[in-house]
Amino acid sequence: MTSSAANERLRLANRRYFRRNIVFTLVLLAVWFAAGLGCGVLLVEPLNAYRLGGVPLGFWFAQQGAIVVFVVLILLYAIAMTLLDRAHRRALAALAAECDAS
Repeated sequence: MTSSAANERLRLANRRYFRRNIVFTLVLLAVWFAAGLGCGVLLVEPLNAYRLGGVPLGFWFAQQGAIVVFVVLILLYAIAMTLLDRAHRRALAALAAECDAS
């Protein structure tokens, strides 16, 4: 494989990795926004019709729910980025092996 072709494939692999990272981050931010602002502020009245642990659900989301969702999203991000990093490392290793073979 020529150097320019290898460089192009490396650039594309890095770009794909970065794009997946950004898209996943934006999805998690949208979920956090929906939980924090949507459930804690905008939908508080309809959610207050339900109770969780003896308190109205809208109040719970405003006080605790957004924090719980945030912690869960951090966990999901860590797991997903570990998987994405492993896949990216495998792709880079395959590309390096391909370059070494030629």
